[in-house]
Amino acid sequence: MPGVTPEKRLALIHRVIVPEEEYPKEYAVLVTDHRSVFIRQEKTRDNFWLRREMSYGTALIVDVVPKTLEDYEQISLESLTADTANIIVPHEGVISLALKKELQKPRAYDFFVRLTMRMQKEEFQVYDFEMNYRQSPNSETMIKFYMVPLGAYFKPRRQTQTRETILREYANEALEIFQKVLPTKTSSSQLTFGA
Repeated sequence: MPGVTPEKRLALIHRVIVPEEEYPKEYAVLVTDHRSVFIRQEKTRDNFWLRREMSYGTALIVDVVPKTLEDYEQISLESLTADTANIIVPHEGVISLALKKELQKPRAYDFFVRLTMRMQKEEFQVYDFEMNYRQSPNSETMIKFYMVPLGAYFKPRRQTQTRETILREYANEALEIFQKVLPTKTSSSQLTFGA
């Protein structure tokens, strides 16, 4: 329609994991100037591995190549929003956004994790967001998503950076993206600590 400004695709967060009772789900987050579209990704590994990745903050399997913003340029926003597997969050409906930081304590059966932490002399730091938004005037919902980059993002940076630095930067990049597009009335777009 003449005079209507097309929706701009601004950024892509290549991977987050949303915890679900049955099993965690992987999404890429396409951020436009009007909304965030959580695009359901094909399941790349089973429940056991996805839950471990949420606890460790990074992908344990490194062979998956992340999609880019250009990969989604050819797909219409209408088809993405019509897909019921995707989650659509209109930015004007966002009430609050909090970036949280959890220090994971490996359980007794996480021998591999404890061994890796000891060898690397690092703790496994995990970052997650809690986003509260209105789906309708009388309905609020919250989506929690863990910032778990794929190995293709993590591995090259690991040559020169600590695990903590890489994961903090990945979370902060996402926070900066959201801060640019969310209404100024959105509360708590700050880094908060705790579970």
